[in-house]
Amino acid sequence: VQLQASGGGLVQAGGSLRLSCAASGRTFSRYVLGWFRQAPGKEREFVAHISWSGGMTYYADSVKSRFTISRDNAKNTVYLQMNSLKPEDTAVYYCAAGTRYTDDNTAYDYWGKGTLVTVSS
Repeated sequence: VQLQASGGGLVQAGGSLRLSCAASGRTFSRYVLGWFRQAPGKEREFVAHISWSGGMTYYADSVKSRFTISRDNAKNTVYLQMNSLKPEDTAVYYCAAGTRYTDDNTAYDYWGKGTLVTVSS
């Protein structure tokens, strides 16, 4: 599975962005999909993940009620809608695919290259 994230950019605090991650391959629906982020000087952290069919989602406390993860298996794409953005959301955002429904980034087998989100105050 190859993943390509897009949709990052510069936004003011309180604004919104929608990230997309397109995947290659015909087995997209077999994978759990996650979004992770890494801020400068910090370790990569979990943001959200979504189950194979999209019926279950889970979020980090820091983004709960502001971010929404979704997927379209027909389009081989996972999305991250980010609202009420804060400067502390500034990071490179990565999408990842794995076979386990977990927030442990070591369990994800495939990673996209990431897209930069910058939130100005």
